[in-house]
Parts: sequence; structure tokens; C-alpha cells
Amino acid sequence: MDRISMKILLFGKNGQVGWELQRSLAPLTSAQQLIALGSDSRQHCGDLADLEGIRRTVQTIRPDIIINAAAYTAVDQAEQEQQLARTMNTHAPAVLAEEAVRLDAWLIHYSTDYVFDGSGNQSRTETDVTDPINVYGMSKLAGEKCIIASNCRHIILRTSWVYSARGNNFIRTILGLAQERDRLNIVDDQIGAPTGAELIADVTAHITQSLRNWEAGTSSGVYHLATQGNISWYGLARFLITEAKDTGLALKLPVDQLYPIATVDYPLPAKRPLNSRLDTVKIQKTFNLFLPEWQIGVSRVLTELLEVSRV
Repeated sequence: MDRISMKILLFGKNGQVGWELQRSLAPLTSAQQLIALGSDSRQHCGDLADLEGIRRTVQTIRPDIIINAAAYTAVDQAEQEQQLARTMNTHAPAVLAEEAVRLDAWLIHYSTDYVFDGSGNQSRTETDVTDPINVYGMSKLAGEKCIIASNCRHIILRTSWVYSARGNNFIRTILGLAQERDRLNIVDDQIGAPTGAELIADVTAHITQSLRNWEAGTSSGVYHLATQGNISWYGLARFLITEAKDTGLALKLPVDQLYPIATVDYPLPAKRPLNSRLDTVKIQKTFNLFLPEWQIGVSRVLTELLEVSRV
């Protein structure tokens, strides 16, 4: 596959990762060969809830690489909408994998640290035992298994605590609350690595470029993709508020009015893993990558958001 002939089909163009992927993939192929779809796309079906629709899309476009950045991500709502979560997170990836086999195409798919139970305090490797504790995690793990069982050429990227300058995420939520409230309780016993959608997209583009030169089946598998270092949600909130105040942003919330609480003190419909640490040695060695510390991406997005707020 050269630059002109490599056709990429992207699902989930309007999500945090999908939005950044349109930027990072643009230099790899012509505009006509990068087809990006959302759930509301009209010419081709991009809605993962429509299994036959996405099957027809793949059969019509016949891509060299399928990138699935779409998913059902409403973790708490998934406890009530279990069938929809399974359709989008399990059955849809299975359909994409089946079609990838027929086309001899690569499938790049995103998964989550929620496939683990969150026990212990060690970083999880790709070969560690999975045991999700909520419907969302179960549906994502089942999707992984379907892809692997299909024997398609695949790259599954498990990531954690995704954020960006757009969409719904922790960083934007905390900044919004800090302008409205003078006190906040934040969970302090869930530990993970905040990972920017921009970084995920750039790594994906790097991997996509690498796939051109590999034989069928080479390095198919699961890879962990997250930034270096770890922090709790409470620690991340303190970092955000401190950084925002240092830039001169007027916030109602003083940093000393952030209070750490335990997960059990903030009950939600879906259980959350306490340990979201991911070991990233495999992806860094395989693809010759260096993954930065989490503070770098968070500071950059924070700066971007603050600049926009001042316009």
C-alpha cells in the first residue's frame, strides 16, 4: 500500500479520538481515500448500532485499514442499556472483524482499562487476567475476544482516562465546576494515567504507517496505550485548579476546598476499577515509541481550553 492507494475507513469521527484521527491520518493518504463516518453520516452508515448497515459500508468502501473509534461509552447508562452496549461494543466490532478478514484488511480498534477488575496496585500488562466489573467493561472485553477469534489482522489499543479539548471529559467538567462551586469532593482511590485523544491519534497514525511494510498477521494483538506516570482523580483535579489559577484564570473554587473521598463515598450505578494502571512497554518497544508523562498533555489541553475561554 502506498500513500495514494491506501484507503482508510474511520468510524466515530465525531468522538474525542475520532476527531483527532482525522487530523493525524490526513498526511497518510489522499482526501478521497480517507473516509470518516459518524453515527449521523448519510452516504454510508457509520452507526455501530446498525450492524447490517456498517457491514454494507465496509463491503462498499473496501478499505485497506478499518479504524474503529466509535463505541458505547456511557458507563453508568450501560447498566440499564445492556443490549445497546453489547451491540455497539461487542457485535459491531465482530462485524468489522469479519469484513476485515474477507478484505484482508487491518482493523485498529480501541478498548479500555475497564477490562480489568482494578485490584492491586501494579500496572497491568496485555497478558494479565481480565475480569471486568461493569457492563461497559464486559461489552468491551467481549468485543476484543470477537476480533481476536476472527483471525483478522488487528491492533487492539487499550487506553485509559481519555480527554481532549472537546467532548465530555474530566478536565472540562472540573474546570466548569470550579467556576461555579466553592467546594468539591473528588475520588482519591482510583489511580490511572490521563491520556489525551491527540496522543492516541498520533500513535495510531504512527502504527498505521508501520502496517504498510508488514506481512499478514505480523504483530497482530493487544497493546496498552497510555501516558507515563499515574495520578488519582483528586490529584488530577488539584493539578488542574493549580495550573489554571497560575495562568490568572479567576475560579470560584480555592484549591484547598478540594477534598479527597473514597469511591465507596461516591456511589454510581456502575462500579469503577480502583487500579487503572497500564503497562506500556510492549507498544513502545514494538513500534519504537516514547510515551510522555501525563502532565505534558494535560497542561497543553488546559492551556488550549483557557485560551478559548478568554476569547
